[in-house]
Amino acid sequence: MEKYRVERDTLGDVRVPADKFWGAQTQRSLKNFDIGTEKMPIEVIYALTLIKKAAAIVNHELGKLTEVKMKAIVSVCDQILLARYKDHFPLAVWQTGSGTQTNMNVNEVIANRANDLLLNQGNNEQVHPNDDVNMSQSSNDTFPTAMHIAAYKKLTEDLLPAITELKTTMINKEKAFTNIVKIGRTHLQDATPLTLGQEISGWRAMLDKDETMVVESSKYLRSLAIGGTAVGTGINAHPEFGDKMAEQLSKLTGYPFQASNNKFHALTSHGEIVFVHGALKALAADLMKIANDVRWLASGPRSGIGELIIPANEPGSSIMPGKVNPTQSEALTMVACQIFGNDATIGFAASQGNFELNVFKPVIIFNVIQSISLLTDSIRSFNEKCAVGIEVNEKVITMHVERSLMLVTALNPHIGYEKAAEIAKLAFRENSTLKEAAIKTGYVSAVQFDEWVKPEKMV
Repeated sequence: MEKYRVERDTLGDVRVPADKFWGAQTQRSLKNFDIGTEKMPIEVIYALTLIKKAAAIVNHELGKLTEVKMKAIVSVCDQILLARYKDHFPLAVWQTGSGTQTNMNVNEVIANRANDLLLNQGNNEQVHPNDDVNMSQSSNDTFPTAMHIAAYKKLTEDLLPAITELKTTMINKEKAFTNIVKIGRTHLQDATPLTLGQEISGWRAMLDKDETMVVESSKYLRSLAIGGTAVGTGINAHPEFGDKMAEQLSKLTGYPFQASNNKFHALTSHGEIVFVHGALKALAADLMKIANDVRWLASGPRSGIGELIIPANEPGSSIMPGKVNPTQSEALTMVACQIFGNDATIGFAASQGNFELNVFKPVIIFNVIQSISLLTDSIRSFNEKCAVGIEVNEKVITMHVERSLMLVTALNPHIGYEKAAEIAKLAFRENSTLKEAAIKTGYVSAVQFDEWVKPEKMV
């Protein structure tokens, strides 16, 4: 039989695996919420751990926690942040909507491990998960604070660098292809020419704008709920606790956090996260467009557009030898679809703030962290395994330009829209070149056509 120890909470005794540091409330949650396979993101655990470390330091400074307990809590928090105890945080996303059980999971692990350390030091002081680790706090303010810290750190440290990498690739391609004239397309139909560099500059500008929106929206995450405790009044916390916590968390993370100036709002509203995820949805929409453009322009290679050549990363078919598919584009567009779905979930969940608390917090942060992770990973994958290796099929590009009927647009200022349209329709009907059709109508001479219709001057 599995070895266990007996832990106790206000409801009684609970058996807990002997090799785990969690306590009774974590064990009850495991039993009561055996739902799905989705676990609380480790980023949230680490954010809560930072909060517990900061709280121990601040409570000691305020004369509420002994130095011995403070040092023990800080030591354990540092160990957790080094990923020492990842398997001690097993709870499902689908739990109480305030995140109370995950908050207590962190409190229990820290307390039990701290007591081990103190015992080994021959110290009789005991760290209590509620009275010491959770001192001056409530799940109602620690969990939303952890949501903001986790999301902000992940955006800043993971997603934004990934966007920069893809942007750099686009800038390089934009420069490399600046003189390649190709046919433009609107409504999936031929349009007037542009350069491939200009086309890619559109992709790059999308990433520029998305990056700006992510950065600007994420600033709102730096406002923290900490200090509000149960309903926003700050009951059981020192009046300076919230501000001092924001100060300490800023020191620990290097980011300029501040305590929210209205804790009643901070506990029950997640508008900041909705706003941030809106920027992620905009990024996903643009990534969908870029990935689709790449796979359309690389389609073929002989029966499609075929203007771009993408890397062949793996065999594309189990039955058709030699087939290569735009798999990186497909992965990126599937991620975009997931982000759109996550955005709907976050919007619905954030609308459910009843009275002094929103109790959809775990599902909100789960979807936010998943969106940031998926976007980060898929952008890096698309960049490294597709975008960097994009090459040009200049022969096909030149052929498409020469055959395009929309070069006739250059004749508009000289002969008018209606006569130019007549030339285009004649060329299409007789499957001739524009030049042949123009000369046949008598509206334009060969010399005039060559002088007026120059694709490189139409860009």
